[in-house]
Amino acid sequence: MARETPTGETRDPPSYVRTPVAGFLASLPVDRALARHDLAGSIVHAEMLGRTGILTPAEVTTLVGGLRAIGREIAGGSFPWRPELEDVHTNLESRLTEMVGPVGGKLHTARSRNDQVALDERLYLRAAIAEVASLLIRLERVLIERAAAEAATPMPGYTHLQRAQVVTLGHYLLAHFWRFDRDIDRLLATAERASVSPLGAGALAGSTLPIDPLYVATRLGFARPFENSLDAVSDRDPLAEVLFDLALALVHASGLGEEIVLFASKEFAFVRRTAALGSGSSLMPQKRNPDAAELVRAKCGRAIGDLVALATVLKGVPLSYDRDLQEDKPPLFDSVATAKEVVGALIALVGSLEFDRERLRAAAEDPEMLATDLVEHLVGRGVPFREAHEAVGAIARRAAGPIAEAELRSALPAAGPDLAKILDPGAAADRRATPGGPSAKALAAQLALARARCEHRTESLSSLARSVERVEELVNEERK
Repeated sequence: MARETPTGETRDPPSYVRTPVAGFLASLPVDRALARHDLAGSIVHAEMLGRTGILTPAEVTTLVGGLRAIGREIAGGSFPWRPELEDVHTNLESRLTEMVGPVGGKLHTARSRNDQVALDERLYLRAAIAEVASLLIRLERVLIERAAAEAATPMPGYTHLQRAQVVTLGHYLLAHFWRFDRDIDRLLATAERASVSPLGAGALAGSTLPIDPLYVATRLGFARPFENSLDAVSDRDPLAEVLFDLALALVHASGLGEEIVLFASKEFAFVRRTAALGSGSSLMPQKRNPDAAELVRAKCGRAIGDLVALATVLKGVPLSYDRDLQEDKPPLFDSVATAKEVVGALIALVGSLEFDRERLRAAAEDPEMLATDLVEHLVGRGVPFREAHEAVGAIARRAAGPIAEAELRSALPAAGPDLAKILDPGAAADRRATPGGPSAKALAAQLALARARCEHRTESLSSLARSVERVEELVNEERK
């Protein structure tokens, strides 16, 4: 489809995008999300062509000015997107040529759409990681705040969804903190490994022109340029890594969502069914459903599906670039959007949970959960562990409820004079003073470590954010 330019001239799409199957090949509805990243990469590419003498200073000024004008059009919603131009890259280049004339055709010198899209994806990936990690840090802060407030609130700890041993609500909330902290660690490590600029690799074999990939990498805030041009245009490892990172983060979110659903049920009733959990029933007026937690749980499946989709695309692609790789963006964009949505919901949800402390305390007083304490009491008095385990197990199997101290002393002659303390459920959590345990002392140390870790993550993220800001700085700044 020909287009009339502002001067009245008609312009056909470039020959390389003209084909009877153009509609099938088009990626514009998806990859236009990369527009500002593409503009930033093009600006630096033009600068590099000028520094190496491939373009004149006047040509660079014209190109960079035109690219920034396009940035203003996109920001203002007036950019004339043309579906027949197949992708975001061709749209931007064609518009540039309309605006600045034939010199616009020089922008693509020593560059291919292959290394161009690989660059855009790295720039997008960096920004996406910064956004998701920032949300996860906010969630960490909420978990720390709630854990500190509930440090002394006893509750049952579970294995196999059966009451096991007494912990505290603060200890439980911090367990989720450490899961999400590992997710942040993985995301930041992925960003570090992905800090490689592929621009300059060309279609697959570099260029015969005297280009400077190091300048491009440095100007865009990458740690280094690519090592191998074939690898540079085909490498989608960072995308696969970030999809795994996000899938695992949402697996962790799903686990927390599941526990909120359980705890909000009448069977548990550890969490009050407030409006913050979700909506009511259209039919049953007494209902208040944990909808938000259920959706957190469900949306994990999207992230896992996105990871599988990308891995399936990549599994049979030969070196170097193949059109299969066009399908890398839908799962990436979807997974990032889903992760931001889920973590944002959890920040609000966890912050608004109303715990029923009395219900938690009553559940924590289940005498069966003191069985291991009794075993360890006997071990401390010289009884072999297996013998103590068998003796206490036999008592637990016979008991239909709380066992009187006198009966226990009769059944466990090796028990010491402090047996009554062992039978106090209120002291059960505080007896577990080993590092990482639920005692007041151990939990205080864990909270201090969690706060320090959160600050460290914030510092690391601020460094990444400075690199992310390069895109907007490049698109917006006036050329000196």
